[in-house]
Amino acid sequence: MLALLCTGQGAQHPGMFNLTKDLPEAQPIFEAATPLLGADPRDLVARPDADLHGNRTGQILCCTAALSAFKIVEKSKPSRMIVAGYSIGDLAAWGCAGRLEPAAILRLAAIRAEAMDAASGEGYGLAGIRGLSLGSVTKMAERHGCHLAIRNAPDSAVVGGLRTALDALCIETTAAGAQRAILLPVHTPSHTPLLAPASQSFAQALAQETLRRPPPGAPRLVQGLDGTTVFDPVKGLDKLARQISETIDWAACLQACREFGATSVLELGPGHSLATMARDALPEARVHALEDFRSVEGVVAWVGG
Repeated sequence: MLALLCTGQGAQHPGMFNLTKDLPEAQPIFEAATPLLGADPRDLVARPDADLHGNRTGQILCCTAALSAFKIVEKSKPSRMIVAGYSIGDLAAWGCAGRLEPAAILRLAAIRAEAMDAASGEGYGLAGIRGLSLGSVTKMAERHGCHLAIRNAPDSAVVGGLRTALDALCIETTAAGAQRAILLPVHTPSHTPLLAPASQSFAQALAQETLRRPPPGAPRLVQGLDGTTVFDPVKGLDKLARQISETIDWAACLQACREFGATSVLELGPGHSLATMARDALPEARVHALEDFRSVEGVVAWVGG
């Protein structure tokens, strides 16, 4: 079984569409993203003055990357797949699973980001902390008025709050023995109660969408919030909205991939962060990020191998 992982924000870069930019099957996706971004995403990421990490731009770009990369996977015709997404990647996963049209995914990415920006205000962000127990990190975060945003592993977490408080938290956790404690290139306290209004707003937008019946062979969709399989789409959409303002359990998503028997894992990008975490969680699986490959043919051969 092939597990597909849709990346969250933070790793956008000028070469993120190198493998997919000329793929005929991906052209409608790039065309759908263009009016939302005000430029073709392939051109936008190449501009030296482009802000690829703005919340709205970043979320649209990440969904464009995952949806276009999935077109390469489809060329391989894998018999069994599972898909999960990290943060904004959770929305992209619904597109890869055939539950929503790609154009709807991109439009919803813009709506999601706008709702988050409206709810968060200035001076907020996220920090990544590795090397301490989740319990210890949670207690320290609470002392600084911050919130646990993502459980990546038993000793790896993302915390959200005011950037000044996160700076202080990084200093404290480093002194306590953390291997890594850094501010992330995100300016929104995603997956914390601070964004409760954004969850409510996004739920209203999702309620207006028409869900598709997944086509034959579509990946099994795993909920990014808690690693459960989406069987009831109404409940699934509720969790998709709630994850904006609730702690997400990425470790549970990786455990779900393992329990469903994933023998290969492919991160759809941009970046390699999810592949790195998957190597630890699924040590017996073959794991790669799309950006490890030099050609579409190489990806197709690896997926089919």
